[in-house]
Amino acid sequence: MASPKNKKSKMRKRQRVAQLEKAILAAVQPCPECGGMKQSHHVCPNCGMYNGRKVLSVVAK
Repeated sequence: MASPKNKKSKMRKRQRVAQLEKAILAAVQPCPECGGMKQSHHVCPNCGMYNGRKVLSVVAK
């Protein structure tokens, strides 16, 4: 089994994680039904709509 030859610096690890977070933030878009922000290809947490139909009942706060 392979093992790392050298230690990865804190900066290198943090740069890798930051790139993953950017991709998640870029996938956030407004919901066409309520206008709230939601991730693409996910149910809207504000209104419970997905692909034009109600799939989740959301209790109003």
